[in-house]
Amino acid sequence: MEELESLYRKVDGKIVIEIDISSVEQLFNSFDPAPFHEKELDINAENYIVDVVDNFPLKTPFKLVIYLHGERETTDEGVQTIVHAIRSHFRFRRMEQDVKFRTKFRAGRWALLVGLLFVTIAMIARHLVFTAWGSGHLVSQIISDSLLIIGWAAMWEPVTILLYGLWPIIQQKKIYEKISQMEIDVTPAQQSFEAPH
Repeated sequence: MEELESLYRKVDGKIVIEIDISSVEQLFNSFDPAPFHEKELDINAENYIVDVVDNFPLKTPFKLVIYLHGERETTDEGVQTIVHAIRSHFRFRRMEQDVKFRTKFRAGRWALLVGLLFVTIAMIARHLVFTAWGSGHLVSQIISDSLLIIGWAAMWEPVTILLYGLWPIIQQKKIYEKISQMEIDVTPAQQSFEAPH
């Protein structure tokens, strides 16, 4: 982790995520028709920020610094608009993960219900086969084992969804939440602070 941290500057104990842009428009999706303060972040900028945060433990403190090369003066109102737009973008991404989680969880519950029902039917059928032909009969053994395998195979999908499918969504939601709350500075490039010696 120390090797990874050495790739980034640290200020006041926070990992600094730095983005250099020539204009504010470069930071946002130019095809998004929404008002400026609600615009989507450019996909490359979003991926860069998310990848950096994802590379560190969730408790790691970060600071996002945007350097504007093409604009020498940045008003307080302009800075607040940019900061608000970035926070809104990641809050929206977090809400998307909420919806995704609920949808997947509902699908997992439904798959679990169907799977349990199918396992129950398979177990009942297996019991009936044993009752009719006995457990020592070869055909009885083949049918009952097949029913057992098919019954548990029906549980594969709900187990996959509920045990493994939801965790990445939860993690992604936490990352978006963290980014939406991190400290953000927007500054003209000539005012960028020097790296600590």
